[in-house]
Amino acid sequence: MDRIVSIAGDPHIGVFTRVFDDVAVVPPDAPEDLIRGYSEALKVEIVRTTLQGSPIIGSLLAGNSNGFIVTGMATDEELDSLTPYRDVMLLQEGMNAAGNVILANDQFAAVHPEMEEGLMDAIEEFLKVPVIPLTLGGVKTVGMAATATNTGVVVSPRSTPGEIHTLEEVCELPVGKGSVTMGNALVGTGLVANRYGYLAGIGTSGYELGRIEDILGFEEE
Repeated sequence: MDRIVSIAGDPHIGVFTRVFDDVAVVPPDAPEDLIRGYSEALKVEIVRTTLQGSPIIGSLLAGNSNGFIVTGMATDEELDSLTPYRDVMLLQEGMNAAGNVILANDQFAAVHPEMEEGLMDAIEEFLKVPVIPLTLGGVKTVGMAATATNTGVVVSPRSTPGEIHTLEEVCELPVGKGSVTMGNALVGTGLVANRYGYLAGIGTSGYELGRIEDILGFEEE
């Protein structure tokens, strides 16, 4: 199947959607061809919502199988769309763009290096994983600089050996450098993935797709 998709021609599928092993959270007006692609490739149930009235779900939502972390400005109606699937933690102030400042799976969470220690501790308790402060390629918004699943982590090609080593120590999964859409180093903006499959933003090259498959452990099709 075709592994590249877009949202009305926009390749930044990781900005507008957030994918887990069981659900994909997408904007209400996500096109039907995108929904079909997510359902087929990722084997997920589709949840349509906004967050704080915005379609940039991927920037405002993070989490793992233990819980969702969302902007504290989410409305009650928006939260009602999420609570059937997970407990929800709200980021009430400061760094509240959860999807930008948190990179998480069921083994670890990496967060913006300037996040307050008390908030890091709360995230660790809520997601039930160790939490580390991290940059990737010097980028502090780690949620946009990488995509993590329970089988591997694709990180910015600008990531340093020290950053990768720190990540490998906490997650004990394959960690590799990759890019999307012909060289975009902010991998998380153009790649969504889970244990079943992956999709990349339109314009991602065959070589880039191959790297993603290698890192996440998928067979080439």
